[in-house]
Amino acid sequence: MRYKEEGMNGRAEKKEELIDPYKADASRNGAIGESGIETARILYLNKAWVVINKIPGEAVQGAQQGMRDLPRILREQLQGTSKSRRFLPTAVNRLDVPVSGCCLFARTPQALSFFNAQFAQGTCEKQYWGIIEKPSPGMGLPETGELVHWIKTDIKRNKSIAYDEQGPERKQGVLRYRIIGYGDHYLFMAISLITGRHHQIRAQLARLGLHIKGDLKYGARRSEKRGGIRLHAYALGFPNPSETGAMLRCTAPPPFKDQLWNCFLRFSDKDTGEQASC
Repeated sequence: MRYKEEGMNGRAEKKEELIDPYKADASRNGAIGESGIETARILYLNKAWVVINKIPGEAVQGAQQGMRDLPRILREQLQGTSKSRRFLPTAVNRLDVPVSGCCLFARTPQALSFFNAQFAQGTCEKQYWGIIEKPSPGMGLPETGELVHWIKTDIKRNKSIAYDEQGPERKQGVLRYRIIGYGDHYLFMAISLITGRHHQIRAQLARLGLHIKGDLKYGARRSEKRGGIRLHAYALGFPNPSETGAMLRCTAPPPFKDQLWNCFLRFSDKDTGEQASC
């Protein structure tokens, strides 16, 4: 089973807890997820919050026609007829609809207040994997770097624009990246999100002339056959409200396996920046 349920013994480990989705425990593979979110996609679960491995096309808030409404699915699936049903599970790290990976939902008002404060204070870890269309050789992109831009969101177009300087209605966006591998047509990039602005990674990379595979809105050459874009929230770390000083960290495998994601997994194991045919 690829999720852990906490709270049975009333205490958590003081050390950082690693929940590894690749190590499934088949003996605990229960009924949760059969009619809604598959069990394998529930990475962490207790009475106050849940972390799932979101797939492209699912909406964490404001679902429109054709989208899976994750808050309502989680309420039906996990809360049943209990009193907590009155509270709609609320996403804390609001992943874009075409993005996949670790998404934390608060199941109580108290948990939502706690996690919102932690994210605002910058105590949470947000690690992404991105498959990027390979730029021209003359671009001279460093293998590692920190990007700082000022981001303005166009609500009507549901799009953000990154600027190099401050300006009205612009908020600072910061991320750090590392290129962990090179393919024939793509870069494989690990990204640490420091702030959390609307479409931040997509907008900041576009500012440099870099485009996430499949992300037509931000300049990609073509869409993905499966839908979504090749941006995946690989890891999410956050303080455990049940234990002062304890950190929880979840990791999520990519939404599917193909040559590109398999290359990324290989690069992430070695992290050498090597060249490969991908």
